Amino acid sequence: MELYRLTASELSRMMQKKEVSSAEITRSVFDRIAQKEPEIEAYITLDEEGALKKATEVDEKRAKGESLPPLAGIPVGIKDNICLKGLPATCASKMLQNFVPPYNATVIEKLNAQDCVYTGKLNMDEFAMGSSTETSFFKKTKNPFDTARVPGGSSGGSAASVAAGEAIVSLGSDTGGSIRQPASFCGVVGLKPTYGSVSRFGLVAFASSLDQIGPFGRSVEDVSMLYSAICGKDPHD
Repeated sequence: MELYRLTASELSRMMQKKEVSSAEITRSVFDRIAQKEPEIEAYITLDEEGALKKATEVDEKRAKGESLPPLAGIPVGIKDNICLKGLPATCASKMLQNFVPPYNATVIEKLNAQDCVYTGKLNMDEFAMGSSTETSFFKKTKNPFDTARVPGGSSGGSAASVAAGEAIVSLGSDTGGSIRQPASFCGVVGLKPTYGSVSRFGLVAFASSLDQIGPFGRSVEDVSMLYSAICGKDPHD
């Protein structure tokens, strides 16, 4: 069974029934990354070691009979303008290629509470200014359905990774269409949440009065699961 092809909701139910482990899912996703990433170029930074370590921790919790959230053990890709402690947050710019955040964005803290597994940081238009993911300093992400075409932007890496099976779900950001447009281009589901429903703390801003972090998935159910995990009031806002 090609686990990377399944939705987060399907995999969550399978893990709850102990039909599959988070480590098996995570390995399936990284095997897919090894196969497709040279062609798609959705990622700026990968963290296979950290992802497998976290997946093993989740499996150990489940083996002990702990009650876990729906997204526990699900591999999630993160757009590279969202701060994830210990991994670079480049915003696809040469200027920030060596910047490693010393703190987590609020959405990451919320996903940590869900015991999510992070695959790495996803390519984007530089500083989220673009609609094709061609303005990244590092690489140009391709559309998984036709590599001669763009995946949209600025969250092109986030959309392409889900469409290609290089992440089960992902987070992007949307100012004027940067989730909705690449979701459409790549044939996945994307949501720009209502302004203020998801914290912007730890997001490198483009236009603060419009920016929102939002989810990508292969189904409305997956997007609902991820949105439910990241939404809520934040004192930092």
